[in-house]
Amino acid sequence: MTDTVVDRFLRYVVIDTQSDPRSPTQPSTEKQKNLGRMLVQELLAIGLSDAHIDEHGYVYATIPSNVDKPVPVICFCSHMDTAPDFTGMNVKPKIVWNYTGGDIQLSGDPQQIIRVSDNPALRDQIGNDIITTDGTTLLGADDKAGLAEIMTAAQFLVDNTDIRHGTIKILFTPDEEIGRGVDKVDLEKLGAQFAYTVDGETAGHIEDETFSADGVEITIQGVAIHPGFAQGKMENAAKIAGAILSRLPKDAAPETTAGREGFVHPTGVTGSMEKAVLSFIIRDFDDAGLAAKEAMLETLVKGVMADYPGSSYTFEVKQQYRNMKAILDRHPQLVENAIEAIRRAGMEPVRGSIRGGTDGSRLSFMGLPCPNIFAGGHAFHSPLEWVSRQDMEKAVKTLVELARIWEGRA
Repeated sequence: MTDTVVDRFLRYVVIDTQSDPRSPTQPSTEKQKNLGRMLVQELLAIGLSDAHIDEHGYVYATIPSNVDKPVPVICFCSHMDTAPDFTGMNVKPKIVWNYTGGDIQLSGDPQQIIRVSDNPALRDQIGNDIITTDGTTLLGADDKAGLAEIMTAAQFLVDNTDIRHGTIKILFTPDEEIGRGVDKVDLEKLGAQFAYTVDGETAGHIEDETFSADGVEITIQGVAIHPGFAQGKMENAAKIAGAILSRLPKDAAPETTAGREGFVHPTGVTGSMEKAVLSFIIRDFDDAGLAAKEAMLETLVKGVMADYPGSSYTFEVKQQYRNMKAILDRHPQLVENAIEAIRRAGMEPVRGSIRGGTDGSRLSFMGLPCPNIFAGGHAFHSPLEWVSRQDMEKAVKTLVELARIWEGRA
């Protein structure tokens, strides 16, 4: 096999692998296994004889060590699913060869335009080859770019035996986009000491910090009565829910925050006169900030409920994930080695934080410390998604250099 990273990427993105948050199964959609089985066949063809997919849709494989000395076992990880936010069926990737600058109008829906004003990273792509959709679907660079990069790096390491490296594990996960990416992973079978998710954005970036995240569900029990006899008696749960939403602080929302600022974000509301349910996600970079936002939200709810003495509410907090920096700071060599690999691959490293989470967040707290390195994609979860060939090639080189650095520093 002599496939380039672009060959692989174009092959993977046309396979529909959207996950489904409403499904109780693991994986949430069987179609994710279609890509998983393809990846296994390619891994076997490369020469990784233990490659397999399990019943939950996880793909495992091993690149054996080619040195005698002990080297920490590292893992490269990406996810196979694409986000449920926008359709991933019938993806028609397009390539803008030798991009000369300016906005990119997408052929399948002329109203979809990748604007430089919204994508300033395009200014660094002059002369590069930009892969987009036709504007009617997601592209799936999140995270099929990562898959293609890991696969290409794996083949390069197998084919170039002069590159010395320890044992390297490969893990491809389902359902990352719906927060279940590591629910059924078998870390004992994986057998890695450290890992890297290849799921970031701009080339040269490494992220060792995520939000801490909780979900909150508020259930309002109102007072239902026939509207013809409701005076002084009815307490409409749907209206109570609306009152709560109207009092949310405008400066603590996703659309008004950036950098290290957290937020309180309503993600759903259902209701009737009798009962209403409000769903929220709460995000902050430290646990104290998370707790403060939840306390603020419950205080707000209590203030609204005081006007409805016959009604009641429940306030349920569910932990989702925590800032992985608390774990990664105990293992500084993880980020140091990645920074050196990015530098050797010809880029200036940029260390940052993710306003979100990755599989690495949960893996870190499960005992597998795992920062996130770039895959090169941009405008995720939208039909304006794009990635450049050159940035994917830089990611491949970064992974190869990482393997070399871990062996050299062992």
